[in-house]
Amino acid sequence: MHEFSVVQSLLSLIEENARKNNAKSVSKVVVKIGKMSGIEPHLLKIAFDTFKEKTICENAILEMNIQDIIAKCEDCGKEFVIDDNRFICSSCNSFNLKILDGEEMYLMSLEMEI
Repeated sequence: MHEFSVVQSLLSLIEENARKNNAKSVSKVVVKIGKMSGIEPHLLKIAFDTFKEKTICENAILEMNIQDIIAKCEDCGKEFVIDDNRFICSSCNSFNLKILDGEEMYLMSLEMEI
């Protein structure tokens, strides 16, 4: 379960940001998780709740925004959301696609107590 190592990196990033802002605690963590990121949201939540104890995030709420897979057809130029893992252009049926969003996980925002 790689979500544990993802959360450990996330907590390090949060602690670094909190330290830079002289925060006493973090009350909310907002992340964006792409559907192609390989992250299982329910496992991420379990890992976050496990590892946040005795950290600056001990009382923090984890909010997860799930990002659809956004693609652009390299043949006709149409941008669209990929549904049902069908990696085919919805306009011209081409397979020549570029993924624009939905592959990553990002820390979007923190609510901190100063």
